[in-house]
Amino acid sequence: MLGGETLEILVGTEGDSLPLMDINASETEASELWDYVLVADRCTQRNPRQVQRRQQFLEELERKGFCYKVREDQEKVFFGIRADNGIFDRYCRLLVQPEDTAPRGELARLTSIPATTRIRIVNFVLNSKTAAGDRLQDLVKDGVFEAGFPLHKGEEDLKKKWARWRTMFQEQPVGDIRNYFGEKVALYFAWLGWYTYMLVPAALVGLVVFLSGFAHFEASQIREICAAHDIYICPRSDHNPTYHRLSETCAFAKLTHLFDNEGTVLFAIFMALWATVFLELWKRERACVVLQWDLYGWDEDEEDMALGLTDSPDYQLRLHQHSYLRSAVVFLLSLLMICFMIGMAHLLVVSRVVASALFSSALPFLGERVTTAVVVTGALVHYVSILIMTKINKCVALKLCDFEKPRTFSERERTFTLRFFILQFFAHFSSLIYIAFILGRINGHPGKSVRLAGLWKLEECHLSGCMMDLFVQMATIMGLKQTLSNCMEYLRPWLAHKCRSMRAMSQDPELRHWQHNYRLNPVNTFSLFDEFMEMMIQYGFTTIFVAAFPLAPLLALFSNLVEIRLDAIKMVRLQRRLVPRKAKDIGTWLQVLEIIGVLAVIANGMVIAFTSEFIPRVVYKYRYGPCRQGAHPAVDCLTGYVNHSLSVFYTKDFQDPVKIEGSENVTECRYRDYGTTQNSSFTEQSWFLLAIRLAFLILFEHVALCIKLIAAWFVPDVPQSVKNEVLKKKYQRLWLKSSSPKSTDV
Repeated sequence: MLGGETLEILVGTEGDSLPLMDINASETEASELWDYVLVADRCTQRNPRQVQRRQQFLEELERKGFCYKVREDQEKVFFGIRADNGIFDRYCRLLVQPEDTAPRGELARLTSIPATTRIRIVNFVLNSKTAAGDRLQDLVKDGVFEAGFPLHKGEEDLKKKWARWRTMFQEQPVGDIRNYFGEKVALYFAWLGWYTYMLVPAALVGLVVFLSGFAHFEASQIREICAAHDIYICPRSDHNPTYHRLSETCAFAKLTHLFDNEGTVLFAIFMALWATVFLELWKRERACVVLQWDLYGWDEDEEDMALGLTDSPDYQLRLHQHSYLRSAVVFLLSLLMICFMIGMAHLLVVSRVVASALFSSALPFLGERVTTAVVVTGALVHYVSILIMTKINKCVALKLCDFEKPRTFSERERTFTLRFFILQFFAHFSSLIYIAFILGRINGHPGKSVRLAGLWKLEECHLSGCMMDLFVQMATIMGLKQTLSNCMEYLRPWLAHKCRSMRAMSQDPELRHWQHNYRLNPVNTFSLFDEFMEMMIQYGFTTIFVAAFPLAPLLALFSNLVEIRLDAIKMVRLQRRLVPRKAKDIGTWLQVLEIIGVLAVIANGMVIAFTSEFIPRVVYKYRYGPCRQGAHPAVDCLTGYVNHSLSVFYTKDFQDPVKIEGSENVTECRYRDYGTTQNSSFTEQSWFLLAIRLAFLILFEHVALCIKLIAAWFVPDVPQSVKNEVLKKKYQRLWLKSSSPKSTDV
């Protein structure tokens, strides 16, 4: 016992074991020699059953050729684990790439083992079943061990070149990331860096489209709104109903025109093309990267089988299975969960209606600003509901995945990814879908409003149109996710690490190194998965409703510049080391990106057709406006559009017109619709406009999808240089086989 700490070492090689020896701390091996550290609470030492299971597990490791060292402080017991190089001879399948042609004898003599490979093999052995049927994860679950993790070693270079804020605008060292964290993490950062790089043109075009709205502030429809002092808008609230001049919405009309102008359609088509080109170019980039890593022909299933056979001669191959009953149950349960989230969206609608009534009665000074307050409040409530539903969706997706009984861990990961993304998509976008396509369309008309439970009027769109509601909702959610979520993502692990680091550290360098790694934030299966999911949702916001929020790519660009360094700092400085995993692509996430690309075309087409004012303006311009017989240079073709787009309602038809403030001098008011003055039935003009909207939607989607298909065909997934290099390697391998002595034997 030295200063409250003890040190023991047990060294073993395969087939024989050496006695336990006490050695002086000054004679210990450097901490860099240890591959893995297991931690147990000292209080478990008083539980004979847990001590026995722990000892059996360690003895099993000893028989497999591991050596371990036991160290203690006042609270924890640490077990340093190291694999003898002889172990890796049995796992030589992991030490070579599929293209390697070295004879097996040469493979067995490999002495330089990459650190990522060592950790992967050690982790695999630790989580393989022992003779007693225990695996490390089972022992951690039962409290025999508290944690198990590989040590951070040699990360100083990454800290200097990558995991610091001052390197935000520098290129990422993807090769170094791969050598330290493995291919899966490296591919995530390679993809994220490529996505951020490709956001630059999208952000610039979106900014140009947004700023071009300033050049149209003198457009006829804006001038008409700002000068409409004699046009009154019908009351929109039951509490303190009053008439408002249309000219009072002048500022909002100008703001709406920044993102609902003639450039919106072109930008939506551009983003459809951008999404396709981005994916195709990423596929080419990925092909080049994995070729450099000699993983182009690597097969995950083959490696899993090789590991299983190496670990146990009795390894049984798990075949692919499919149960229609299980699939049907999973489908129905998923559908039920989706319906639940749609119900949550309806609750958000109800909350907005109730909030509108409460704000109108409790805060009368807000006046017509109640609508804006309700929109912002609804966006905040939606953001909170997203945080709650994310945790629920993860649990549900895990249960559905376990019920489906996937064959391997990779298959389980793919299944879970799709299930979780579908649930998250509805959690994030159901409210936006309601605002874009339902809000304000089922409200009835003045004098005959649709009411919730017969009490409250349904919420209406903003006075300047539903695009304003969609813009505010998008801006609020994206702003909160890119700022508040990123701050919490960094501050939570930083504060947790600082609190744990306040405890006393050992004076012994080796034990202090183990303690430092233990006090870092724990990682789990979802550590990298959560980062990918965050980016997928952001990609959805950047593309799906980009027609209503052209600044989304710009916000995503700024966010990603921060996100890359934030994730790097977390992984290198604040979290325990992730167990490296091999990969040659980003897996199911590529399918998710392709699905989002198709949904973006559909959603943006519907937003332009049914939510924006683009189609009504075009129809008026060529059918009802002053240019219907032909354009005239001296005439603005949209003159009179505002008056044309507002229906008339006679104030005498209100049930109690006297209660409405300012009703003495108002005989008629206007509202957004194409109904007649007698009733709200569709006119010929309404049916014609609906037909044009549908025709535009079909045309837009077909044109955008054709552009996507042409772009996907025009840009090959794999560069010719990569194909030729793979072809040369195949030829070389076949040539070596054909020229070997065995090939000449008859």
